[in-house]
Parts: sequence; C-alpha cells; structure tokens
Amino acid sequence: MIKIGIIGGSGYTGGELIRLLLQHPQAQIDFIYSTTKAGKKISVAHPDVTGITDLKFTDRVNLDVDLVFLCLGHGNSKLFLEENNFADHTKIIDLSNDFRLKEAANLNGKQFVYGLPELQEDKIKKTKYIANPGCFATAIQLALLPLAKAELLKNDVHINAVTGSTGAGIRLSDTTHFSWRTNNVSWYKPFTHQHLGEINESLELFQKQHGVLHFLPNRGNFTRGIFATAYLQFDEDIETAIELYKSFYQDAPFTQLCDEPITLKQVVNTNQCHIHLHKHHNTLLITSAIDNLLKGASGQAIQNMNLIFGLNPTTGLQLKAGVF
Repeated sequence: MIKIGIIGGSGYTGGELIRLLLQHPQAQIDFIYSTTKAGKKISVAHPDVTGITDLKFTDRVNLDVDLVFLCLGHGNSKLFLEENNFADHTKIIDLSNDFRLKEAANLNGKQFVYGLPELQEDKIKKTKYIANPGCFATAIQLALLPLAKAELLKNDVHINAVTGSTGAGIRLSDTTHFSWRTNNVSWYKPFTHQHLGEINESLELFQKQHGVLHFLPNRGNFTRGIFATAYLQFDEDIETAIELYKSFYQDAPFTQLCDEPITLKQVVNTNQCHIHLHKHHNTLLITSAIDNLLKGASGQAIQNMNLIFGLNPTTGLQLKAGVF
C-alpha cells in the first residue's frame, strides 16, 4: 500500500483527492493536514464521506510517507516545502502553479517534472516530483498538442474557454458567490491568463515557433467542468487532422477523439478529456472538454501517482458520482 499525506485537504481539490484515494485499491491515507480544521472530522468539510471514513484533519505532518499531495494556494507549496523537509524517498505531487514553469521547477535539488501524462509519460514514471498541470492548461494543451507535434500551429490560435465556479477555489469572492454567479457569464484575465505560460512551454517542446495564442477565459454559471473551443487557419483536410489526433492519443486512456460534437456533461465527474474536430472552409475548430476538478486537478494527480508507482494509469479512476 502507498502511504499518503494530503496537505490542504479542506478545499475542492483536497476533497476530490480524498474521495478518489478512499476507493483506490493501493492507497492508504496516513494524514490530512489542515491548519483551519485540525482535530475535526473530514466530514465537516466534505459531508458526503459521512459514514465512509472516520479520518480527522490534523496539524501535524508525517515527513516519512511514500507520497504527499500539496493542495495549497498558489505560492504556498514552495513555502511549505522549504519549512518541511520530507524524507528522500517521499514523492511529491503539487497541484499549485509553483513549479510548472521551467524557471521555477527546481527547489533545493528537487527537480519537478511537468505532469501532463499525454505529453511526457516516460519522464513522469522516472521522477519523484510532479508539478500537476492547471485545469485550463490541460484542456487547451490536449486540444493543440497533436497540431504542434506536426508543426501545424502556423497561424494564430483563438481560444475561448468557460469554467465552472469550483475553478476559483472554495473561498468566497465577489465573482464566486451564488447570487452573482448564477444565471450569469463573464470574462476575466483576457489574453493574460497565468496558464498561458505552461501551455506555451509544452507546445514549444514540439514546435518552437508557433502562432500566438489569443485566450479568453470565461466564468460559467455551473459548478464544475471546462468547455474550450480553439480555432485557427488550417490548410490540410479534416481527414489529416483526425489521423494526427488519433495517432497522438492512441495510447492515452483518458483522452478520446469523438466523432460527434461534444458537450460538457459527458465528461463531468470523470477523468476524461473529450475532443472533437470540425473544419469550415480553411478554419479548423477544436473543441475540448474536461472536469476541472478531476482531469484538471485531482484525477490527473492520481493518474500521475499511478504512473510514478508503476500502476495502471486508470487505477482508482473509474466513473464516479460527484457532489456538486
């Protein structure tokens, strides 16, 4: 059994990790760290696990576990690791953006690998430290990587993606509370979203010079999921595009190319990414959909855990019912 610690277990990604790990045949949760809920039952933050587990939050950290997941706010993972020196054998999967970019991927000799399995599964299997990708970044990279590998991102790419309210985390703000979010749609961080950095670094592994990404993120009036559309000038035929995607994802158990137009509901509460291609004159439209809390966060983290420990990547990631 893999002995696991979770740092920051009271939020949305921490809750998803707990649910997934409780049903994972090779996982044993050793501790769930929370400074705000220490001593309280996990069910105080996640009522759906009532009767399933008697685990409690703790403010003590076991530095000798096999694996630790960091579910902290952006900027806090680095600080936590500087203050807590885990054993040399302890593997780390960080769900923040602290180590995703190449210039920030090294911390005191710990070299973090960017953990998008469809991009660099072999490197993930050989490392002890993973920077889990962002949710928008996952959906957009999976939409564009096959074109980058074929060096066909020759023109600017226009991307519009809408995300559920859980993507903003559990803390309330002016744009996340119910009365503002419901029956409402808005954009934010137009063309400057922080996930663009990791997206560009991944695309450049295949195509150094590619078209500019014009990314417009939107807040949706639903709780979970990301629905992304990207389009660009594409001079090849649709059959060529389909073959590129089928070839790229032929060994990817969670990324599926769909024949029919996709909807968000078909991926919510799964670790799947569904992709659809449509050609109109000389424009290629790529649609990508994921669950932001699963394939965009905790599900992908479990997928990475499975790869690091030599397990089937799908272990513990069967279809499941969510709570939102």
